[in-house]
Amino acid sequence: MIKGLYTAASGMKVQQINVDVIANNLANVNTAGYKRTQADFQDLLYLVLREPGAQSQNGFSAPSGVQIGSGAELVSTTKVFSPGVLEQTERALDLAILGDGFFEVDLPNGQKAYTRDGGMRLDANGQLVTAQGFRISPSITIDAAADKQIAVAPDGTITVRDEIGNTSQVGQLQLARFPNASGLRSGGGNLLYETASSGTVTLAAPGQSGTGTIAQNMLERSNVNVVNELVSLITAQRAYEVNSRAIKVGDEMLSEASNLIR
Repeated sequence: MIKGLYTAASGMKVQQINVDVIANNLANVNTAGYKRTQADFQDLLYLVLREPGAQSQNGFSAPSGVQIGSGAELVSTTKVFSPGVLEQTERALDLAILGDGFFEVDLPNGQKAYTRDGGMRLDANGQLVTAQGFRISPSITIDAAADKQIAVAPDGTITVRDEIGNTSQVGQLQLARFPNASGLRSGGGNLLYETASSGTVTLAAPGQSGTGTIAQNMLERSNVNVVNELVSLITAQRAYEVNSRAIKVGDEMLSEASNLIR
């Protein structure tokens, strides 16, 4: 009976974590480039009272054994890299990735980070940076006075047109890919970091080596589906309630058993 209490408690714990994950997805429904997180669970060790196929008293092999589970636990939280909704912004430095890939970012400490957030800016030196001010790698400098004359081709080529109509190429965007993008570590600020699980980064021009192309004047919004998340939230709530009910029933049965000796 006590085992059932701990089993139900583990069920309440995993549903609580599930709600935390869903709440974070809903909180970032309007975050540019955000990818929803999925919580994955697994069952715990089993108490095996009789092995499947063991010999029964009459000499026959039992068709099934007796195994009692110990509950559930969180095994991983996985980023789902399905495409997000594209929003037309009409802003020259809003760039969406159509397909696989990430923008590579240089952090002040020399570390590399990666993002799908294409809401770019120009800093005081004309450097192409993210909304947080981190420079895009490789470094690209654009004359701030030519902001409305910037053109970004699908292959990442950036050109600027001057006052008399002459165009010049000022940079080439690169995209990063990983063998296992779900293995990237989330660091906040729309940034992801390479890990041993993600594999080694591969850099290529947009449209090459499996990377997506660039769409100018557009932003990729979150891939969170609010309706699906709300359904998952209700399911998690009901599962939590049922597990709490199992604990209550177990406690009542224990009370009944203790009353037998009174």
